[in-house]
Amino acid sequence: MPTAPRHSRGPFRADQIRCGDPYELSDGHTIYVLPAGGRHARTNLVGGQVLATDPDVTEAGTDAGYSPDPKTLRAPDIAVGNVPAEPGWIQGVPPLAVEYADTGQDEAELRAKIQDLLRGGTKYLWVVRLAGPHRVEVYEQGKPMRMALPGEELRAPGVLRNPVKVEALYDREAAMEATLRNLLQRAGYGSLDEVFAKGEAKGKAEGKAEGLADAARRLVASGMTVEQTAEVLGLEVAFVRAAVGEAG
Repeated sequence: MPTAPRHSRGPFRADQIRCGDPYELSDGHTIYVLPAGGRHARTNLVGGQVLATDPDVTEAGTDAGYSPDPKTLRAPDIAVGNVPAEPGWIQGVPPLAVEYADTGQDEAELRAKIQDLLRGGTKYLWVVRLAGPHRVEVYEQGKPMRMALPGEELRAPGVLRNPVKVEALYDREAAMEATLRNLLQRAGYGSLDEVFAKGEAKGKAEGKAEGLADAARRLVASGMTVEQTAEVLGLEVAFVRAAVGEAG
C-alpha cells in the first residue's frame, strides 16, 4: 500500500491510538500496518529468540509500540531493551530495533520508520531483507548504512554481549545454535564441552547421575525447555523432568 506524500504535520497523537489498532504514527500521520506473511512471521520469531536470549539482554519484545514524542508511534518487529512489563505505549525507543522486509515492502514507509526510530534515539537498527538474496542493512546514528551478508557478524555494543551471524536472524538452524550458546552462557557455561566436563567432574565425586541432573537443572533454570535440555545432554526427557521436579 503506497504512502501518500506528507506536506504538513498530521492531526493524530499517539494517545488516540488504542492497543490493537492497526496503525502507527509518523509526524501525526497514520500508517496502516498490514498483517505479516508466513515467511515474515516465522523469521520474526527466529530472530527474536536469538536476541532475547543474549546474556546481557533483560528486556526484549515483538511489535512493541514506542512513542518518543506525542506525534510518533512506531512498533519495530523486534525491540531489544526498554521493553517494560507495563501496559500502554512505551516512552522513548529501543536501543536495538530489527525490521523484516519481504515482498511488497513499502520502501518509502520503511525509510520513514528508520528515520523516526534513529531520530528518537535508537542506536542500532537492522533491516533483514527476505526477498531476493538474504542480507541485513545496518543503520547506526551518524553513520552511513552498510550491508551485511550471510557469513558476516552483526554487533551491538552496550546492548548485546555476543555477535549475531546474519543468517541467525532468519535461518532456524543457525538461530538454534546461537540460542544454545546464549543459554549456556546464562547458565554459567562457556560451551557445551564445559557442561559435560563439569558434569563428569561432579559425577566422580557424587555419582554420574547426580552430575548430569545438576547440569540439567542449571540449563532449565537458564530458560531452556526440558525437551531441549534432554536433547543437548543426550538424556531421557523423563530423567530431566525428575531432575527439575516436574511431574511426568
